[in-house]
Amino acid sequence: MAHPELFLKKNEDKRLRKGHLWVFSNEVDTERSPLNQFNPGDTVQVVASDGQIMGSAYINPGTLVCARLLSRKPAAKLGSKMFTTRIARALALRERFYSKPYYRLIFGESDGLPGLVIDRFADVLSVQITTAGIERQKEPLLDVLVELLKPSAILLKNDNPQRELEGLSTESICAYGKLPEQLIIEENNAQFKIDILEGQKTGWFYDHRSSRAELAKLAKDRTVLDLFSYAGGWGIPAALNHARQVTCVDASASAIALAEQNAHLNQVSDTMQFIQSDVFDYLKQARLDKKRFDIVILDPPALIKRKKDFKSGYEAYRRLNHLALQVLEKDGILVSASCSYHLSKANLHEILRSSSRHIDRNLSFVATGGQSPDHPVHPAIPETEYLKTFFCTVSESL
Repeated sequence: MAHPELFLKKNEDKRLRKGHLWVFSNEVDTERSPLNQFNPGDTVQVVASDGQIMGSAYINPGTLVCARLLSRKPAAKLGSKMFTTRIARALALRERFYSKPYYRLIFGESDGLPGLVIDRFADVLSVQITTAGIERQKEPLLDVLVELLKPSAILLKNDNPQRELEGLSTESICAYGKLPEQLIIEENNAQFKIDILEGQKTGWFYDHRSSRAELAKLAKDRTVLDLFSYAGGWGIPAALNHARQVTCVDASASAIALAEQNAHLNQVSDTMQFIQSDVFDYLKQARLDKKRFDIVILDPPALIKRKKDFKSGYEAYRRLNHLALQVLEKDGILVSASCSYHLSKANLHEILRSSSRHIDRNLSFVATGGQSPDHPVHPAIPETEYLKTFFCTVSESL
């Protein structure tokens, strides 16, 4: 049986033809296909104004992104078969890059499953469902995950604010098995205790794995300042690579406590110190105290969550980088990162250029970084490429 039809206005099929998967509500021809005839999570057939079928999608008529394409095949539907095929394909890709089961297993659109993110922590899975379409198929999804991966526990991490926009509950629940009292993962030859129930996002940030490994290579005999340190993902590998001293700063007491536990777990407590502080306040005081570090890592949370926040967020990034440069030792290295999709790589480039010139320092880019291979970028969906990192050498003005 054919899916109900969702008609697009004239010329609103161009993005889909280029490979994007989203349909915005203002692109729908509501005279031919009124949105109020659909229920959240229904499967539809997306049709261009000239009658050409674009493919099958699931829909939520009350949201800005009202439909997300699942397949170019008009009769395809979300369920056990699609989950099995696409999760197995994603698993095979990760296993080519990683020898141990610690990675982002599913990254939404890039793995053909929009609205779904799954992080794998050995035999524990942290699952984020952010759309009504995936929520409607939650039970077959869980069945497939159990069959393919044989997990001991699956957490539905439902605290993402996107779920509210989709009309979904935001209470996280253990949907399968039992969460262990202590969960330890491995990354970059280090071990990390993580808190997937109360921690940020899915409980860990795998996306910076490659850049953190590069930074660790540079840390020997250096003093390192890890800002927005969370559980120590940057700082602890640096300490394991014989940094002289690593200082972790984070405003969250629970994050600092977790980082301290991870330092102890990796037997690097003697070379690390942990400071609970607002990063802006810490940097201002460090500048006044004339503290200097050989390496400064600036990896803040997303400071621009929405396009309308760009101006204030850009200014926050500018101030942070300006302050970070002022506590950097001569011939030091600044690692400056942003996970805000709305701050482009060119924006961060300009912030670093202007900040270094403002304090009369000579800055050069020696390397750039981005998402690790378990966060693949869909070539037609720029929204899937959000992470950018610059490794900068900074010296006295020439």
